[in-house]
Amino acid sequence: VTVSLDSLDPNVFARLGDTHVPLSRVIDGIAEAAAVGLSPVKLNAVLQRGVNDDGLLDLVEYARAGGHVLRLIEYMDVGTTNGWRSEQTVPSAEVVERVSAVHPLEPLDDPAGGVAERWRYLDGGGELGVISSVTSPFCGTCTRARVTAVGELFTCLFAATGTDLRAVLRSGVDDDGLRAAVAGRWATRDDRYSELRGSGQATVQRAEMSYLGG
Repeated sequence: VTVSLDSLDPNVFARLGDTHVPLSRVIDGIAEAAAVGLSPVKLNAVLQRGVNDDGLLDLVEYARAGGHVLRLIEYMDVGTTNGWRSEQTVPSAEVVERVSAVHPLEPLDDPAGGVAERWRYLDGGGELGVISSVTSPFCGTCTRARVTAVGELFTCLFAATGTDLRAVLRSGVDDDGLRAAVAGRWATRDDRYSELRGSGQATVQRAEMSYLGG
């Protein structure tokens, strides 16, 4: 189970999530997920400098106490409406340095080829991960895709359009046909927005995160 938890401050949480769901309800849900065995519970936090990065260590302590895996994600320009500025991004290297100054860390290998750089607390307090799509893009090794609520396959969070899997399904194909359609799209993907960001070659039009689902 993965839960978005950008802050342990109720007001900051509500503002960043643009939600009326109280923080306490989310915290209760995380506890319940862990209690019924839906572990590991992963907590995703997007840090913005001057907005919620002062709560970084609070999130670390909360995750460590609960045995959860905290994933700290660099603030990105997904879509075109969030007003992203590069100076708002807290680099993952800085995040690791700040956390390790309090709770020393050592790197972990990720044989599954995940997008997060994984770290282990030396005192046995669990695991932390950072996702560095701004300061250290991983376009060439990315293994992630997303299907929207209306059945479009997006091979990158920064893509402008997706592949309509509903049309494929409605054409009457079987599971093998669907699998071939997905594999064919993946084989031809050339998404490199994070690598091209700032070069003047990156695409201007991008789907919003609210549309992609997240």
